[in-house]
This record gives sequence, structure tokens and C-alpha cells, in this order.
Amino acid sequence: MAEITTEMVKELRERTGAGILECKKVLQETNGDMDKAIELLRERGIAKAAKKAHRVAMQGVITSYIHAGNQIGAMVELNCETDFVARTPQFQELAYNIAMQIAATSPQYVSREDVPAEVIEKEKAILMEQARQEGRPEHILERIVEGRLDKFFQEVCLLEQPYIRDQSVTIQDLIKQHIAQLGENIVVRRFCRMAVGEVEG
Repeated sequence: MAEITTEMVKELRERTGAGILECKKVLQETNGDMDKAIELLRERGIAKAAKKAHRVAMQGVITSYIHAGNQIGAMVELNCETDFVARTPQFQELAYNIAMQIAATSPQYVSREDVPAEVIEKEKAILMEQARQEGRPEHILERIVEGRLDKFFQEVCLLEQPYIRDQSVTIQDLIKQHIAQLGENIVVRRFCRMAVGEVEG
């Protein structure tokens, strides 16, 4: 079994636009063969999903999820390109599942691009100090911080979170699977989450 390196995963991701976990999975399935991995992703329709990502998505739905006990609720606006796709059961189920994800995991942003620079800088400073306190060598601090920053993004960014119903895929991967199935770009526009008694800010 060939060792699957992060460089290989990164290359496949850049060439196909598929999610990190999906890339890793197909590279393992194809024993590290890049061409076979690309072919496999194409067969599954995931590579095509990336090509649709630039298309404008102005239709869609606003869906809510209220957790049992009525103490936690979430709303999400999920967009697609046409009203036809917005009305399909698959699209509406996706919106509902994403709202459930938001209620369960309490993300703060849609994607890492939405995280303000000052928040990232503050987090970097905290992680750098933690690594120093652990006695890590100075020359590898940057690398340690980058790795931990990725974990921070997975916690606070909806698209990077592992899907609560299948931890092997992220929300971004789940959306790409639906883009491949439905043939349209799909975008999480915005969301909100509320819990009874929660103080904002």
C-alpha cells in the first residue's frame, strides 16, 4: 500500500476541486495512482462539481431545524441556480441536514474566507504561545500553529466541519456530492443559531 502524503492530497484537490477527505479516500482506493484517482472522482461526479462552483446561485430555500425540547434552533439559507432544483426533495433535505448541523455544532462562519483577519491573528498568537509553553522547538512553531489553525477552522467554519451523520465527509464535501447529483451550483449564503438563555456576544 503506497503512503498517501499531504502533497498528493493537495495536488489531487487542486486538479479536481474535490474535498480533502474525498481526495484522500480515492488515493487510498487507487494505491496512490493520481490518474486513476482523478478518473474515479470523475466517475463519481465530484470533479465536475468544482467546475460548477463559479455559477451564480440566486434561487433556493430558507430552512429551519428545531431540536427536540425546543431549546436550540437554527436557520440556513441554501442557494442553487434554479427554482426547479430548489423544490427537489434532495435539495430540501440537504438544507434541513445543514440546519441540523448548525444546531448541533454551533459554527460561527460559513467558510474560512469569512473569518476576520484579526480573529485569525489572535488565534495564531494564542496557538503560538501554547506551543512555546509546551516547549516545542522554535524552528517548527510555525508548522505546528498552521496545523492547529486548520483544526480551529474545522471547529468554527461550517463548510470545514465533519458532517454529524458521516464524519468521513465535510459539509463542503456533502454539498459537492449534491452539486454532482443535481447539476447546479449550491451555496450556503448565511445562517443563524439560537439557544434558549444564550447571551449574544
